[in-house]
Amino acid sequence: MPATSGQPKRLSDADLEQLLALMHGADSAELKLTVPDSEQRSAVAALGMDPLDAQIRQVYFFDTPELALNQHGLVVRARRVQQRPNDSVVKLRPVVPDNLPDGLRKSKDLVVEVDAMPGGYVCSASMKGSPAADGVKAVAAGDQPIRKLFSKAQRAFYAAHAPDGLGLDDLAILGPINLLKLKFSPQGYPRRLVAELWLYPDGSRILELSTKCAPAEAFDVAAESRAFLAAQGVDLSGEQQTKTSTALKFFSRNLKAATAGR
Repeated sequence: MPATSGQPKRLSDADLEQLLALMHGADSAELKLTVPDSEQRSAVAALGMDPLDAQIRQVYFFDTPELALNQHGLVVRARRVQQRPNDSVVKLRPVVPDNLPDGLRKSKDLVVEVDAMPGGYVCSASMKGSPAADGVKAVAAGDQPIRKLFSKAQRAFYAAHAPDGLGLDDLAILGPINLLKLKFSPQGYPRRLVAELWLYPDGSRILELSTKCAPAEAFDVAAESRAFLAAQGVDLSGEQQTKTSTALKFFSRNLKAATAGR
């Protein structure tokens, strides 16, 4: 069941049973909450977030104008991070951990994670890589092919799940999108929280709060986090949006409009 967009709904008993099974086979769990735009300033103040401590990141996605990869459950992206090396990922979702090939599952570069937010969840498998220092900038400028950002293992993972005949170098560049990421420990909460503020080119924003934990802890951590955030006045009932899906749709519209205008 994919993460929801819209008013959060309660999970059914069948959903909870499936979620438990996914958690059992995952490496980690990430609990997420989208804060409504009208509540973002108050949430920042209530949780004591300092924007000056945030790290600047720039994300590029790669897909067709029609988002053919996304329709096949694939997300391909590369990222520039302030004062840190570039990184890249080929992500497949949804997946069932027990159905992944043993050889793939044992790869040190593959991470299987369950993302859960109010009313929804999704399990993904991410093959990670580390491009050359200026690789992302070079690809964005058209000086290098897209495939150079991805390792041999990532390219094989991509080829196994991408539509036939659609190579990495056939993809369009969607982005970049700039974001701020802040890791912090709010007073009265025993875990570290992560805040990501995605700044879309049209002026819209998504603020997501998250925390990671071991799959076996997920339900306890979710209850603890919900109680803490509610006590701070953070709205838990707002529309839940996914950062990546919103970004892909935004850039897809722009790319198709630009192509049509030629």
